[in-house]
Amino acid sequence: MDSPKDAVPHRCGHVAIVGRPNVGKSTLVNRLVGTKLSITSAKAQTTRHRIVGVVTRPDAQFLLLDTPGYQTRNRGALNRVLNRTAAQAAMEANVVVLVCDANAWTAADDQALALVPEGCPIVIALNKIDAVGDKAKLMPLAQRLMARPGVAAIVPISAKTGRQVEELLGECAKHLPEGEAQYDADSFTDRSERFMAAEAVREKMFRLLGDELPYQSTVQIEKFEELPGLRRIFAAIVVERDAQKPIVLGAGGEKIKRIASEARQDLEKMLDCKVYLEVWVKVKGGWADDENRLRTYGYE
Repeated sequence: MDSPKDAVPHRCGHVAIVGRPNVGKSTLVNRLVGTKLSITSAKAQTTRHRIVGVVTRPDAQFLLLDTPGYQTRNRGALNRVLNRTAAQAAMEANVVVLVCDANAWTAADDQALALVPEGCPIVIALNKIDAVGDKAKLMPLAQRLMARPGVAAIVPISAKTGRQVEELLGECAKHLPEGEAQYDADSFTDRSERFMAAEAVREKMFRLLGDELPYQSTVQIEKFEELPGLRRIFAAIVVERDAQKPIVLGAGGEKIKRIASEARQDLEKMLDCKVYLEVWVKVKGGWADDENRLRTYGYE
């Protein structure tokens, strides 16, 4: 029988998930957490907030920081706030997971790598390996990346299928400090139901509006009632110009009805209760270029 001094110490710490847009950061977080925590779509900057995903294993608790994709394509206050959110998460983390597309390393990946403070260990997740035809090409890429300062490990993964994501956690655990768990074993996030409701509506907006999606749009929960077995939620989709309002509404209100219906179904699964969800559109000119107003909408 092992003596206490031979027992494996419990570890707990923050793991920042960073990378350029659309490399699978939120998909990876959802896979590790085991539930749909972070919203996903094919659009850049779908993730706009720092979200803590809690992953509990017998010997460690991982506090995953999902972050906006770091990019410079869109200017203005909103993009500055999103980039600061990603940079701040990297600064607070015990270890950083840089997610990149295994098919190609780009200049944008270099920019994301530059976010990591000197001295913080980096684990690079080569994602989407299920889409790589010639796996032999991964070796020279991994060798080049291992030569980068701060890189502690390279793990080829598929966030979509779950391939080698446990191995990724194992590499991260090596760099977490010893400590007790900060959350109950059945917890999966630090975010409120109100926040998750806003994100559910925003995801459907991103997914259903396609190329017509106004980039400078957000969701504000104006009323949230928690009743036994029921949540009554009233949400406003905020756009900047009157011309954007009919895009969100759709012909005869078809688009906004579908956004509300699909978001409600997701929320009922997540919250395990009935949900009444009412969604409408309002115009607030200039909100995305005003950092003070961005804070009122929950942007850090």
